Amino acid sequence: QVQLVESGGGLVQAEGSLRLSCVASGRSFSTNAMGWFRQAPGKEREFVAAVSWSGGSSNYANTVKGRFTISRGNAKNTVYLQMDSLKPEDTAIYYCAVANWGGATMDRDEYDYWGQGTQVTVSS
Repeated sequence: QVQLVESGGGLVQAEGSLRLSCVASGRSFSTNAMGWFRQAPGKEREFVAAVSWSGGSSNYANTVKGRFTISRGNAKNTVYLQMDSLKPEDTAIYYCAVANWGGATMDRDEYDYWGQGTQVTVSS
């Protein structure tokens, strides 16, 4: 059974930093891209960042570019999201996901597996 577990969320002041982690289990994901999405209250789930199967390429939403960094662990079943210079508008539940192919896709429909999410709250 595939399972994705996120950790690292919490409450932080504006301009602070958090590092999210996600561990996937149940099968190998060494040839799959992984990504992060977020959902704020009353809004749709939106793309944040994605990394390719090799870790060699990544994509970011314009709203987080230059502030967030996505990376994969050596075992390829782990993905991280380093979030710096956080803003109150970054407040959301953050979800880890595994894509159905190896490219760093921004398309939510190309992600087959999802975690339960971790809350990130940024105070002003």
